[in-house]
Amino acid sequence: MRDKIGYMFGDLGNDMTFMLQSMFLMVFYTEVWGVSAAQVGLLLMIARFVDAFTDVGMGIIVDKSARTNEGKFRPWIRRIAGPVAISSFLIYQTGLQDMGMGFKIVYMYITYLLYGSIFYTAINIPYGSMQAAITSNPTERTQLSQFRSMGATLAQLIIGSVTPLIIYSTINGQEVVKTDSTFTILAGVFSILAVLFYFFCYKLTTERVNVDAASVEETVTVEKQAFGKELWTTIKGTFGALKNRALIGIIFTALFMILAQLMISSINNYLFPNVYNTSDALSQFNMINPIIALVIATPIAPIIANRIGKKEFGILALGLSALAFGSLYFIRPENVIVYMAFAAVGMFGFFSFNVVIWAMITDVIDHIEIETHHRQDGQVYSLYSFSRKMGQAIAGGVSGIALSAVGYQSGAVAQSEEVLNGIFNLGTIIPAIAFLLAALSLVFIFPLGKNKVNENAAILENRRNNG
Repeated sequence: MRDKIGYMFGDLGNDMTFMLQSMFLMVFYTEVWGVSAAQVGLLLMIARFVDAFTDVGMGIIVDKSARTNEGKFRPWIRRIAGPVAISSFLIYQTGLQDMGMGFKIVYMYITYLLYGSIFYTAINIPYGSMQAAITSNPTERTQLSQFRSMGATLAQLIIGSVTPLIIYSTINGQEVVKTDSTFTILAGVFSILAVLFYFFCYKLTTERVNVDAASVEETVTVEKQAFGKELWTTIKGTFGALKNRALIGIIFTALFMILAQLMISSINNYLFPNVYNTSDALSQFNMINPIIALVIATPIAPIIANRIGKKEFGILALGLSALAFGSLYFIRPENVIVYMAFAAVGMFGFFSFNVVIWAMITDVIDHIEIETHHRQDGQVYSLYSFSRKMGQAIAGGVSGIALSAVGYQSGAVAQSEEVLNGIFNLGTIIPAIAFLLAALSLVFIFPLGKNKVNENAAILENRRNNG
């Protein structure tokens, strides 16, 4: 239980900054700084391509790092907690809103890349990889994934419900975003909480499993190689893992799932205040859904997933999400409560699958180890992390560019009826299609059903017991 709570605090720390960025960064740039939505979308897409190098590079660094008395992965949490929190805080500087647009664009790129592509990568990849070092038992890994999901859900509950109540004000009956120091203060509070939660993660978790799984012969061979050749060999091995069907399947699933979730988060900040003219409903929606996830999805999802299989459960959960948001697109409810009810069903499917997907990554790593006789926790996790960031990139790019395409005017008190219809379409049909594609990726690509996962766990246990 100590490990589970500690691992939960790790994602709670991650998402104190990540959820603020994924849910409200575009609102800050467009409504406070006056940057066009298309410019913000371009930034998010470029940053994710930078991540193609930093994610894989960090995965290599983590796998090559020596195991210490603290473990292989935990030291990175201690080292990077402060830098990632500070770099997040630097993004939300309302005092710079009167600077020239050129300055703001340059500052926007520097601070966002520093946060997302450097420091967040440097702490998130070791944190995700650490799950395999805490336990080798598939059921216990699912439980760790469950507690990790609880941390993310708590963060979303805090940030999603509190932030709209603070950053919006009503002017002439219309909801608008505050342009004073509110955003900066809020970001500072969340950054301080992030450091505190990372500290709890570091202190409460213990690495028990030695995941340095290369054989003695492989280790000796590597040690004899020149550094340049070794690095090149490692890079080729990392991308060579992309030939693995299980990894490809989970990458596509994650990409489409994150695309759907972040499109919903991004567009909701414009849909509720403009289409339904209420930021209070946005706060309520962001509060209700995490509570549903914590009370219903988090305890039930692992039980069902362990019984029928994680892959099989994911297909059902993502299919439910696709059905709910597709229904919204065709029904087009005028009442905000009806909209929230359908959307809550869709988010329940997402939250349910998100509880178990982290354990599926470890299943993929096990599967690759069986095929190659080489363990690549950090590198495989970095590729998976990159797929999630590509989902973020597409969501950020599509939401920003699409908002501009439907005619959204940053800072305008009111939007036209045509723009409002466009915003509604962006928040419903695109998530529905993305959730459907995620489910189909599990059906047709991902090979690790329940029986195969149990078979792989038995093979690895036998190998380790026999040296």
